[in-house]
Amino acid sequence: MTANSPTILALDFDGVICDGLIEYFEVAWRTYCQVWLPEQETPSIDLASKFYRLRPVIETGWEMPVLVKALVEEIAEERILQEWAKIAQELLLRDNVKATEIGSKLDKIRDEWIATDLDGWLSLHKFFQGVKEKLKATATSTVKLYIITTKEGRFAQQLLKQGGVEIPREVIFGKEVKRSKHEILRELIQGTNTLPDSVWFVEDRLKTLQLVQQQPDLNEVKLFLADWGYNTPTEKVTAQNDPRIQVLSLTKFAQDFSEWEY
Repeated sequence: MTANSPTILALDFDGVICDGLIEYFEVAWRTYCQVWLPEQETPSIDLASKFYRLRPVIETGWEMPVLVKALVEEIAEERILQEWAKIAQELLLRDNVKATEIGSKLDKIRDEWIATDLDGWLSLHKFFQGVKEKLKATATSTVKLYIITTKEGRFAQQLLKQGGVEIPREVIFGKEVKRSKHEILRELIQGTNTLPDSVWFVEDRLKTLQLVQQQPDLNEVKLFLADWGYNTPTEKVTAQNDPRIQVLSLTKFAQDFSEWEY
């Protein structure tokens, strides 16, 4: 067992706090249509379900329209799971498009959507069961709560506000900070003078947790893989076999910190 509670609790947003799969596909499709200008601007019936299954390969937003492109081209799902980074770069190079440009288009589409149909945009997101209650309880406790996400921080804050979770903007570290999650964890530890073993980090992306593991000064940070998020059965098994990572269920997450076995 670890200490009864953390001094710092750092949470990923997408796949840990919020499930936005329906919105991800919709904004990815709209962006794909702007970048690749397909003749058919209505997605095929099964495209969304394929996208949902493959969501675990996505690390940052620009990849989502590229994943749509890969699926439209009927690249095998198994190959996407195994070689996504390579496939994404090949598609960018072949079609002479830049990740930054795709990301900017996607963010612009989101901004315009929020400005013109906020209720519609919000309706495509849902908080995982029990998460809002856990956030509210943590925010009023002695635990310092931070959110570290590859989503734009303003989008995360908008969703939290809609859900009735009031968290200061300065504790949300989004894509705009342009730093990796392990770098942000390091800065939080140094800035708050907190011992690394008092920092708990919950993330649904196994590769992100493994990157934290590779940092010698973060060796004692407690790492949790959210098994309800966007990860694959293979990744769950890998995490279960890693003594430095605790696979956390949604039921456990909602409970007292003392119930989070490590």
